[in-house]
Amino acid sequence: MAGRLPPCVIDWGTGYTKLGYAGNTEPQFIIPSCIAIKESAKVGDQAHIRLTQGVDDLDFFIGDEALDKPTYATKWPIRHGIVEDWDLMEKFMEHVIFKYLRAEPEDHYFLMTEPPLNTPENREYLAEIMFESFNIPGLYIAVQAVLALAASWTSRQVGQRTLTGVVIDSGDGVTHVIPVAEGYVIGSCIKHIPIAGRDVTYFIQQLLREREVGIPPEQSLETAKTIKEKYCYICPDIVKEFTKYDVEPCKWIKQYTGTHFINKTPFVIDVGYERFLGPEIFFRPEHPPLYLRRVLSIPLTGTTARVSDSSHDARVALEAVKERRPTVLVPAAAAGESSYRGLGPASPPGTETRGCAGEGPRGVGGRGRR
Repeated sequence: MAGRLPPCVIDWGTGYTKLGYAGNTEPQFIIPSCIAIKESAKVGDQAHIRLTQGVDDLDFFIGDEALDKPTYATKWPIRHGIVEDWDLMEKFMEHVIFKYLRAEPEDHYFLMTEPPLNTPENREYLAEIMFESFNIPGLYIAVQAVLALAASWTSRQVGQRTLTGVVIDSGDGVTHVIPVAEGYVIGSCIKHIPIAGRDVTYFIQQLLREREVGIPPEQSLETAKTIKEKYCYICPDIVKEFTKYDVEPCKWIKQYTGTHFINKTPFVIDVGYERFLGPEIFFRPEHPPLYLRRVLSIPLTGTTARVSDSSHDARVALEAVKERRPTVLVPAAAAGESSYRGLGPASPPGTETRGCAGEGPRGVGGRGRR
């Protein structure tokens, strides 16, 4: 049965998880990578402990439902691209497979992503959960950067398709610059930058608080996130941008309208300098320059790549290296999974149940990564 049904593809991220089936051009679901659970206070070393007995263990929500549960404790099991709480992650996977994908895991192969600096132990934990808890027939774990390059094939001719390039993957929790040669990640050259979309959101939230614009405190983070996604852009010259707003404020200042969660009254705020100051935390001139060799392609991927004109700013910084406009792919890894898995005989081999039975979860360590 698993050979006839399409594989399930899941792209784990710090802020969002993308999931769907192989062969589709875009993921069926994009949900926040959070889980809401019940917690109770008890006396002891821990002020809060998780309830894991009886039906309370089944009382949890994920994604947007988790964010809408104020009486539950919202947890984010993935931090900076790395899973830190595998107990919560297993619960998260359960709802992803059965509630969103509505799939029988025994009937589908699974293709999943991992960050470029993932540890072998984390890969083994994932394989153990998928094979022993969900009894899947086969699993392939791919690095997100390789899948982003595979996703760029849709806009290229057959002769120009390659798995060699430099991928700038900027998501919600972490930014990576990953060189890939013929599908293999050059681990010694990976650059890890602990600044990503969530830091932009926090910075915009701080700017709004300093202006005291009248946003309800409990909605300041959500308001900052919405402003980032709707109004923010990257400017080539920050000094000229300040001048534009001072000379023509009516043209450049936008208005955001929200509704108070409690009393349902509307509030309106002006969005000015925050539009271009938010993404500026990515571009610090005091940082050493990024030395890059001539490469075939530079895909710009991740949820932070949604910010307007991000590819323009990357092109200006890299045009001295090679005059070629970077390819913006959002969300590239999930699209690349579908393309990668649809290659038929050219698809890379994963770990199957029979292999895992002989070697255990370690069987995915060498074969599940290019």
